[in-house]
Amino acid sequence: MAGHMTPEEFRRYGRQVVDWIADYQEKIESYPVLSRARPGEVLASLPAHPPERGEGFEAVLADLDRVVMPGITHWQHPGFFAYFPANASGPAILGDLLSAGLGVQGMLWATSPACTELETRTIDWLAELLDLPARFRGDGAGGGVIQDSASGAALVAILAALHRADGGTAGREGITRRHTLYISSQTHSSLEKAAKVAGIGSANVRVVDSGPGTLAMAPAHLDALLAEDAAAGAVPVLVCATVGTTSTTAVDPVPEIGEVCARHGVWLHVDAAYAGVAAVCPELRWVNDGLDGHVDSYSTNPHKWLLTNFDCNALWVADRAPLVGALSILPEYLRNQATSSGEVIDYRDWQISLGRRFRALKLWSVIRWYGAEGLREHVRTGVRLARDLASWVAADPGFELLEHPPFGLVCFRPRWDGLPDGEADAATMRLMERLNASGDLYLTHTKAGGRVLLRMAIGAPATGDAHVAAAWRRIREEAAEQAAERADPGR
Repeated sequence: MAGHMTPEEFRRYGRQVVDWIADYQEKIESYPVLSRARPGEVLASLPAHPPERGEGFEAVLADLDRVVMPGITHWQHPGFFAYFPANASGPAILGDLLSAGLGVQGMLWATSPACTELETRTIDWLAELLDLPARFRGDGAGGGVIQDSASGAALVAILAALHRADGGTAGREGITRRHTLYISSQTHSSLEKAAKVAGIGSANVRVVDSGPGTLAMAPAHLDALLAEDAAAGAVPVLVCATVGTTSTTAVDPVPEIGEVCARHGVWLHVDAAYAGVAAVCPELRWVNDGLDGHVDSYSTNPHKWLLTNFDCNALWVADRAPLVGALSILPEYLRNQATSSGEVIDYRDWQISLGRRFRALKLWSVIRWYGAEGLREHVRTGVRLARDLASWVAADPGFELLEHPPFGLVCFRPRWDGLPDGEADAATMRLMERLNASGDLYLTHTKAGGRVLLRMAIGAPATGDAHVAAAWRRIREEAAEQAAERADPGR
């Protein structure tokens, strides 16, 4: 019978695991980017029943190669351009390992003071690196907290906004009248999901028009909707503005939206999940426009573009009172002297769940390893590579470029001359499928202005000039081959 792993066994197998990860990083380009596993294939390779007797860890590592790896899509591959990056760096991986090794349950300050206070300092460091307004710092009425994702942060913000809007009535008695939430057509789907979870309901999620010729929220229409709903007896709860939408990285006009929200007394949440960390570079700090105005909560993901492996979202609030008021419950078994003193932060009151991992260790490790200079260099590299790609697309008469903010995403499509819109969209989808099947790169698509576009998101730490150039060559070649096949079906 296998007993607990001894420290000596842990050392031996731990070295093997670290070596395995390092080997994986070295040879990652040898794998096809997109997994070729069929539905159920991995499942069929796993025993239907758990082992009666414990097995050695060698068997686990062997099955990692035999069973797991064929079903992995390689997010750290230099040819991974499908979604916004999910950076995993050495310091972050080691920080996560330290967190797992300590096994801290950081629900209360008292359950590990370092877990809370290191998070407070690290999230303030990040606010300084991004040059966020002082009111988001932990030494005032507001402060920051690490959440799992921007989706979780949005739900927490809605609950805080709901608490402020009705004085906590919904939290005590349930929602008894109509409450409304405001998004644009480009807002992440997590806001609608959060409205369902919070009890607001998807039918009360109001979609604000985009401005003329843009994909950004129109403040005038928002103003009209807020007035209309309030006149009809609804309680407007929250407006979500986005800086860097998932589809195309469109940027909502936060200063103007903030003025509208201030007039109506509505909570403004800014979702900058992807693009917010770009503010680590002074030349990109325009992404913070409006944050010093009427913004109640702000969210960005270091686990996307700031070299910190998933999951690690940063959420700041200008006033922590509605957040804590919405989420604080103190049963007898959690009472302790530190909490009662009011001198400490209990981050359990800043999130949905009670339990919390020591996520700050990996972000702390990343900031200390790279420093501000290293973080800026990483973001600037992604921006430069995307700018190069965009210039190549714009110069090619066979392709059409969607004008985009200067981040790491490029959206474009072949022109498919002579094809009506529906057939052109289908041809673009076929091209994407061909490219993804090659194993050399992985793209996704979106739809903007009624047209299907290819999305190429650049930002993996391993991606360099040669990888972007090779991807562009492959895209052009496959598009030309597909066009030739259409012109001559008998080829």
